[in-house]
Amino acid sequence: MATTMETGAIERLTGLVESPDRYDYAAADLREAQIAAMNARFQDRMGKIKLLRHRAEEAGITEIRSLEDAVPLLLPHTAYKSYPESFLMEGKWDKLSKWLDSVSTHRVPAIDASTIRDVDHWVETLQAGGHNVSCSSGTTGKSAMLVASDADMEWCKREAPQAYTWGSGVPLDHSRRIFGLAPVASVPRNAATGEAYVATLQDPNSERFAYPVPPITVGSLTQMVVARKKIADGTIRPEELAEFERISAERAKAVEDAVGVTAEALVTARGDKLHLTGLWSGLYNVAKAVRDLGYSAKDFSSENSIYVGGGLKRANLPADYREFVYETFNIQPERNYQNYSMQELHSGMPRCQKGGRYHLPAWLVPLILDKSGDNLLPIVAGEYEGRAAFFDLSIDGRWGGVISGDKVSIDFSPCACGARSPSIRDTIVRYADLEGDDKIGCAGTVDAYVRGLS
Repeated sequence: MATTMETGAIERLTGLVESPDRYDYAAADLREAQIAAMNARFQDRMGKIKLLRHRAEEAGITEIRSLEDAVPLLLPHTAYKSYPESFLMEGKWDKLSKWLDSVSTHRVPAIDASTIRDVDHWVETLQAGGHNVSCSSGTTGKSAMLVASDADMEWCKREAPQAYTWGSGVPLDHSRRIFGLAPVASVPRNAATGEAYVATLQDPNSERFAYPVPPITVGSLTQMVVARKKIADGTIRPEELAEFERISAERAKAVEDAVGVTAEALVTARGDKLHLTGLWSGLYNVAKAVRDLGYSAKDFSSENSIYVGGGLKRANLPADYREFVYETFNIQPERNYQNYSMQELHSGMPRCQKGGRYHLPAWLVPLILDKSGDNLLPIVAGEYEGRAAFFDLSIDGRWGGVISGDKVSIDFSPCACGARSPSIRDTIVRYADLEGDDKIGCAGTVDAYVRGLS
């Protein structure tokens, strides 16, 4: 059982979320508090999260007294894709709920599969009971299912704007018009952060501009993945292929029409301070449409800001796509917000302006591992490389320790910007992109455990 001191360590660290010093601390000064906080989380969650209990028993870990003790308890990011694919594809909602319960802090109730229409209805049903499931895009064929509590959603609403204002220098003063320039994935996490930006940035005298394309639901993504797999293996029926082609053409037309509508709305609002968000492909296409209308940087406010997430997503764009977007909308370097995070975390690492590095807040503990993900690399003076793993002390609805697929360069010494927190160089790459595959040592034991549950 966690001590009062250890529980207090969680509150002390997460309580810094709105502090101006949340990225200005020496890691060594907080290490004892971070270890105590991780142990408090472990003692509380070991009896609640089935997969964590399995990992602890397998490793013989009963408490966390060092950073090394936490490593065997980390879950590979693939753990949230470890459900049998048939559960999703064949609508086995009772079994998918049972799997979700194995990675959840709070009990996921049994669900009668016959009452659930599709995956979107399953997500809505769980959300009504306080289990917020945010799913990844599933572009590789399988979505990660990440359960979060209502408390997690409230945390995301607090944390996201604070990271943004630190990294961009833009005050949270309700002075901007927000333009979303990409279809939005319809999941609770995105809804929570969207609400937070509107509540802190949006000018109350105007409305946030929503990209005029229907939200992307988990169900629509799943249908596309299933259809593509059937096309690849030659099992798709003619009527299924016709429906797939109809939906694809309909969506392509909606996206095409949205570009012109969005460009005209931006031109109309060009005298206001704008905050632009989206993916590079959408931003570039809209910027090109704005140029075609005869407008460019000279017509837009120099106070405009931008936040781009998700990388290129395989979009085929010109080499100067970034500069083209920045120059179109008069985005100054200091208003270009960049943030390193991942779906498995509820906290971001904003990039500073002077050092160009991603800074870790006090409640996000870095655990840099070897390539296999089995061993903690020793903290050394200066910068060093390894596999990124983190323990997010803010997470309530699931376990906060995760091993990523990213290779990073981290430095625990002060940054050129003056902030003393650990920081990561802006050269992050995926091991899968480097080598065409990515094997994390502990992933196999997680899969074996899940097969036993199912």
